[in-house]
Amino acid sequence: MEKNEWSFKPADLVTIPNLLTYLRFLLVAPFVYFFLNKNYIAAAICIGASGLSDCLDGFFARKLGQVTPLGKILDPIADKVTLVSVAVCMLIYMPSLLPIMLVMIGKEFFMLLGGLILLIMKVTPPPARWYGKVATLIFYISVCVIIFLKAAFNIQNESLIMFTFVVTAAAMVFALVMYAVLIIKQIKADKEK
Repeated sequence: MEKNEWSFKPADLVTIPNLLTYLRFLLVAPFVYFFLNKNYIAAAICIGASGLSDCLDGFFARKLGQVTPLGKILDPIADKVTLVSVAVCMLIYMPSLLPIMLVMIGKEFFMLLGGLILLIMKVTPPPARWYGKVATLIFYISVCVIIFLKAAFNIQNESLIMFTFVVTAAAMVFALVMYAVLIIKQIKADKEK
């Protein structure tokens, strides 16, 4: 594996993919506000737009040749900020989700820790892999379905909510294990140089 040293160029700040990532950060506060004020339609729009921008930033980064070290760091941080915000809102909405939310937040903490270790070693964390993208997609679909059902039909089915978040947590744990293997390989490869 090649050593991918951290580098930064001011032009990286204004690439289309990074602008889409900034949008995800900006959508967190309105999502939380609308969710806590029971404006579930507006909250669903915010989280849906966040999920769409998450899909598009990677697509445009690859398509436009704008994959940057900054984007590789900001994108997963935006994911983590969004997930923690949604987790807090969902816990307020349904406190029985605490164990599942702790698993999901724990996964994000360990991912952040792994990325931090790589940065301390001056190695850019690896880009998102399919298993991380699938876990994130499942997360966004779960949240959108739950909020949409509440907003459109005033349906709050605790079994469905629990099921969707168990599936989400399982996908996230799988992604964590796969990323841990990848990060360990990257650290070993860096030490061998």
